[in-house]
Amino acid sequence: MAQKTAIVCGAGGFIGGHLVNRLKDEGYWVRGVDLKENEWGNMNADDFVLGDLRDPQVCARLFDRPIDEVYQLAADMGGAGYIFTGEHDADVMHNSALINLNMAKLCVEHKVKKVFYSSSACIYPAYNQQDPNNPKCSEDSAYPAMPDSEYGWEKLFSERLYLAFMRNYGLNVRIARLHNIFGPQGTWRGGREKAPAAICRKVAMAKDGDEIEIWGDGNQTRSFLYIDECIEGIRRLMESDFPGPVNIGSEEMVTINQLVDMVCEIAGKRLKKRHDLTKPQGVRGRNSDNRLIQEKLGWAPSMPLKEGLKRTYAWIEEQVRLWLAEEAQKKALEQAAV
Repeated sequence: MAQKTAIVCGAGGFIGGHLVNRLKDEGYWVRGVDLKENEWGNMNADDFVLGDLRDPQVCARLFDRPIDEVYQLAADMGGAGYIFTGEHDADVMHNSALINLNMAKLCVEHKVKKVFYSSSACIYPAYNQQDPNNPKCSEDSAYPAMPDSEYGWEKLFSERLYLAFMRNYGLNVRIARLHNIFGPQGTWRGGREKAPAAICRKVAMAKDGDEIEIWGDGNQTRSFLYIDECIEGIRRLMESDFPGPVNIGSEEMVTINQLVDMVCEIAGKRLKKRHDLTKPQGVRGRNSDNRLIQEKLGWAPSMPLKEGLKRTYAWIEEQVRLWLAEEAQKKALEQAAV
């Protein structure tokens, strides 16, 4: 049997880096592509292209050999501090839409056998997510559409783009709406990090008895999915005959306050919460509805949130330690130079 070939768009990112590793473990020949290399060393791709997928010529050069599968995860995105301020809306929509317009067309032209598109839970209507205890995020609830951000609107547009290419050109697509993926090697500082990583960082940097800032009143609810289960779900969807869209997320819903308490318990610290109601916080409630994935794939994520947080906290705690040591060394050198 010939070796399968795959392109992973966004291989320099968190999910993309882990996906490259999984595909290599399964025996694929993998080409990764991104604006940046993977900063955590997930460079196991057979070939890595540093390039801008907004450029059609860069995209075209990826197809210099027959490609069986394309995994399109590349997007201009981040956590609440990036998505919900409104300051990046034009870039988020323009950059991500261009990538998908380029890749959908080229996948048809080069007869790619299967294409995975990474959508988001952010496509779900804000009006169904006002009650933190009863959010509605079943796949069929996406319309009438009213995403809570321009990021969500672009994701919804691109879902429709790939489905249109499936109807009109026979493109074999798989679409998953990912729900708050977290884990080691994810962004943990700088403004694009998501809640689990931000909280793990704050707790790791705090001393017992300190106060840490929490965005919003802390009663907003979410579910969080560990990276390994996300990758498992993507691969199972690709091996199935179901195009989607389907949720890939956890049904273990917690408040942000409960998330903080879990991380504090893992760290063995007692910390106070200072709630900042002026910071972006998104919808009041969101949770994955896993009925469809169970029906279509006979599988759904099952790892307890606390287990994923233990692994993630240990990794972020080490990153914080290394970062603080590096900052201290820089300061010492600056003082010595004075």
